[in-house]
Amino acid sequence: MTQRKTLLRALAGETLPVPPIWMMRQAGRYLPEYRATRAKAGDFLSLCYNPELAAEVTLQPIRRYGFDAAILFADILLLPQALGADLWFVTGEGPRLSTITTQADFDKLGRGEMIHDTLSPVYETVRILRRELPEETTLIGFAGAPWTVATYMIAGRGTPDQGPAHALKAENRALFQAIIDRLTEATVDYLSAQIEAGAECVKLFDSWAGSLRGQDFTDFAETPARTIIAALKARHPGIPVIAFPREAGERYVGFARATGADCVALDNSVSPEWAAEHVQVDGCVQGNLASSHMVTGGQALVDETRRIVKAFSGGPHIFNLGHGITPDADPENVQIMIDTVRGG
Repeated sequence: MTQRKTLLRALAGETLPVPPIWMMRQAGRYLPEYRATRAKAGDFLSLCYNPELAAEVTLQPIRRYGFDAAILFADILLLPQALGADLWFVTGEGPRLSTITTQADFDKLGRGEMIHDTLSPVYETVRILRRELPEETTLIGFAGAPWTVATYMIAGRGTPDQGPAHALKAENRALFQAIIDRLTEATVDYLSAQIEAGAECVKLFDSWAGSLRGQDFTDFAETPARTIIAALKARHPGIPVIAFPREAGERYVGFARATGADCVALDNSVSPEWAAEHVQVDGCVQGNLASSHMVTGGQALVDETRRIVKAFSGGPHIFNLGHGITPDADPENVQIMIDTVRGG
């Protein structure tokens, strides 16, 4: 059955008549059943660390829509928490972390091998999902890329321009590199454990890659991704990896070759026609409908969905959004998107 799963076929480089579909953040606040389960959990972190409830919210969009893949419900900041950072969520504002800005702060962090006790509930969620998902549905594991996770660890929260991370990079590049290296090492261990628990492919989210320029993009987006992917493929031969260097722009070109990624996910700041010509030539691409269409719907949603399917029809493609679905999305628009992709 594994070889017949459409998402794995696309990741292997096969051009399919209908692209497989899933959505970033498909288990989320736009669904009433998710909101009910989160209320039962009490708070976001409790939901992430409760394997039964985390599996339940992962399964909800599969039951409702029949997506071709389910992505593990977790958060990219669970890894720094497992390394010893303090993590909490402020309602309506998002995550907060204890900051890493000095060598003394860094010296308090643990190493990759210490993360598994904290993250064991995540691995149990993966095991539950492999038992309960439909046999045709691919299970995707994931982690944040080192640069993106580092931006939160250095600032203690999300920032509009990743300014604190850029400042530390400029002021103390050796310390910044040490943070990246520690996260790279730990990410390999984390994703490897997800694969051992049953993830059939993994995705590396570099949500803030677009703020890196020139050599910094090479050093802190490409190089860590290449290191992680090579290590995972050495431990787990044949495991497919999706990389998402969001807003990389021209640096999407050649990213698969530079990192060894089996698929490059695209945001919606690049056109599908451009990406087909310049990125898909190297293999599978994923994307890239603007998530705003899940809010506004209408004929524009249908037209843009058809445009993307047509643009990428000459090569391997996974249909997805260019970023995560937003809480104000209309669940009916998701169904319209799926019907358009599958029905033309």
